[in-house]
Amino acid sequence: METTIVGELVSQETLEDRVADEACPGWVSDHWHSFREGLLGQRNDSPFPCFFGAESVASGDPLYTAVPSMTDKDALLDLGRVLETYLEMWTDYSDRASLVTFFKPPERPLTEAEYHDALWHILQFLHVHDPEPWPTEIPTEPDDPYWEFCFAGEPMFPTCRAPFYADRKSRYCPIGLEITFQPRGLFESLGVTGDTEAGQHARDVIQDRLSEYDGVCPHADLGDWGNEGDREWPQYMLSSDDDQAPSVCPITVTREHPKSEVLLGDSRQVPVHV
Repeated sequence: METTIVGELVSQETLEDRVADEACPGWVSDHWHSFREGLLGQRNDSPFPCFFGAESVASGDPLYTAVPSMTDKDALLDLGRVLETYLEMWTDYSDRASLVTFFKPPERPLTEAEYHDALWHILQFLHVHDPEPWPTEIPTEPDDPYWEFCFAGEPMFPTCRAPFYADRKSRYCPIGLEITFQPRGLFESLGVTGDTEAGQHARDVIQDRLSEYDGVCPHADLGDWGNEGDREWPQYMLSSDDDQAPSVCPITVTREHPKSEVLLGDSRQVPVHV
């Protein structure tokens, strides 16, 4: 029987085995090859800027899933189940275990604006179906330096790769949308949050490597959570063309809970292969 990774939570080893055995859809294989080359390869004789991400992939730390649509309700509900399962177990698996999410490519090429719309539709959908209340310590207003996306009670940093980045290759994926979900606890466990000396040093190194890898200056929206002049939400999917990027955060967050009961106490088990 074909095993697909779609709707599953799998280790990097399982993903590599299924790709090698052609036991998953071709678009999942294409995503994996692009992702691996992007993080472990070089550009302009420079390695991938985020050395924590590159080291985690080299060590096989991330967990993975695949989603067959950026808009289908059932596909996004499955993503919510996978994300909740991941958040329950990632610390027991590895302190560098981010969740890498591959989305099936659209039937036609999308504009940058359409990819921004897709990302915020996904995050809004997850928020509406969140099985846990929004954390009391996190503001609901995205125009707050302490705001960040949360799901199942966990603050996190979802960062995207997409096809529209002509120059900023550190964010480029020719296949389609990729979202890597990184809980704030992951950065805290590594001691690299922006309020630490190690975290600031890491950011300085990453920004230097960004300039070399991308061949352009680091994006103006890059910043640190909690800094008064910085905001988290534009960093999830950095703009390439300002005219196509949202000028205000497209998500509406409330503390009303539950908004939906579909995932609340959901007994459906996510297939886990780690």
